[in-house]
Amino acid sequence: MYRYDEFDHQFVRERTAQFRDQAERRLRGELTEDEFRPLRLMNGLYLQLHAYMLRVAIPYGTLSGRQMRQLAMIADKYDKGYGHFTTRQNIQYNWIKLEETADILGHLADVEMHAIQTSGNCIRNVTTDHWAGAAADEIADPRPVGELLRQWSSLHPEFSYLPRKFKIAVTGAPHDRAAVKVHDIGLRLHRNAEGKVGWEVIVGGGQGRTPMIGVTVRDFLPEHELIAYLEAIMRVYNLYGRRDNKYKARIKILVHELGAERFKAEVEAEYARKPQASTEVEERELARIAAYFAPPPFERLPRWSAAFEEARLAQPDFARWARNNLAAHKVDGYTIVNISLKPEGGIPGDATGDQMRLMAQLAETYSHDELRVSHAQNIVLPHVKKDDVFAVWQALDAAALATPNYGLAGDIIACPGLDYCALATARSIPVAQSISRKFADIGRQEEIGQIKINISGCINACGHHHVGHIGILGLDKKGEEFYQITLGGSSAEHSSIGTILGPGFAGHEVADAIDKILETYLKIREPGEEFIAAYRRVGPKPFKEALYAAA
Repeated sequence: MYRYDEFDHQFVRERTAQFRDQAERRLRGELTEDEFRPLRLMNGLYLQLHAYMLRVAIPYGTLSGRQMRQLAMIADKYDKGYGHFTTRQNIQYNWIKLEETADILGHLADVEMHAIQTSGNCIRNVTTDHWAGAAADEIADPRPVGELLRQWSSLHPEFSYLPRKFKIAVTGAPHDRAAVKVHDIGLRLHRNAEGKVGWEVIVGGGQGRTPMIGVTVRDFLPEHELIAYLEAIMRVYNLYGRRDNKYKARIKILVHELGAERFKAEVEAEYARKPQASTEVEERELARIAAYFAPPPFERLPRWSAAFEEARLAQPDFARWARNNLAAHKVDGYTIVNISLKPEGGIPGDATGDQMRLMAQLAETYSHDELRVSHAQNIVLPHVKKDDVFAVWQALDAAALATPNYGLAGDIIACPGLDYCALATARSIPVAQSISRKFADIGRQEEIGQIKINISGCINACGHHHVGHIGILGLDKKGEEFYQITLGGSSAEHSSIGTILGPGFAGHEVADAIDKILETYLKIREPGEEFIAAYRRVGPKPFKEALYAAA
């Protein structure tokens, strides 16, 4: 894991001191809310429906046990005993007092964390594959590039006041778990025909009110050219991006309005204009950062674990959890443990302080002191010996963290919605809870198989409904909440935006509608065919008929 250098420590402490002064001036009435708003947003502090919300950055989703313990302490001391993990691999606290915020930022700085650039029109927290450095299918760990981009983008004077917020994602595996095609910039590591490793650069993806899949502007870019090329992209955006209308200010709109070919030409011209040497990343700097992400000291173990197999045969509940919540590790004798934060009827992404402390302890004891936050609002222990998995499961089970639904119908992504968010037009949490209860039977979830159900409480799409296999969007209709359903979205390597199926449903009808959709899928699927493949084969017609024919 990366450790802050002297510059990191200094600038985080200085920013905390600056914000303390700004908050005190606001509390004394020396700053108006209009004057204070851009200052607090630069430090991740939002004013929500009921209280301030603080969004904490977790770069590329990687945490140590010490950092997770600190997040637990903050949840208990400054919130209501829990935190909410988000689709941006961050954590949010929903009940923050302004007068205590600087103290929280100080506690974060104590463990090399902060809330800088988790809001505002700047480059936000860089995200990546939550199995990075562990996944069996990975070409290389993308987190060193994530760290390189964090250092480059933090407090960058040219890109601190962009036309709109800006999000970057990187992946180092053929199977995209980082949703790179629906980010402002997505970077995908791959090998070219000569076997050399480089980056595909994808620009102009995004969700919100105008969802788009990004376009490739470079098929293959050597790593040492990344910063120079990304600066060219950012300059073109900064120059041409709309500032008169925030709904048309994202880079995806610029790419669409200029056209992909002209946008590429503008980027290449800007890239050629500035001497590469001025922003080329030196090999020694790449090596310095990569050294922080060296693999932990794995033991030489057989692929097969007698202890794991014996526990699996003796304990059916453990066997089911292992079947659904484990993933293949690149090192024999190890596995990736996915901890679902989606208990039956629970709030997706929420974890209590006690649960955070337990996960920290498990990371320290069994996972080389590493945890990850996933895009699906779950937590990952990336490096667990198979011999230890049963002990991990027992501890998780005792803490109500052993729900065996990872990647299944109960593993729902949902934004906080109208229960918290000032921008929301409908509630997300109660709908997620009703669907979770509808599919409480894990046996039925396993029969349905891999499925992504995503819920957003407004058109801003923080719940990523556009790329859910089944997407649910809550809207206000003459003072009443109703929910549109989309099908066919995906954030994986073959990305797609879901299509609205038909008229919306009242909140209490949504779970039954999802049930009908999935029952239709079970009737029409071919052997071994997952939901998204079946939908792409048959299209929306049978699902529409199931939902609307009787009406």
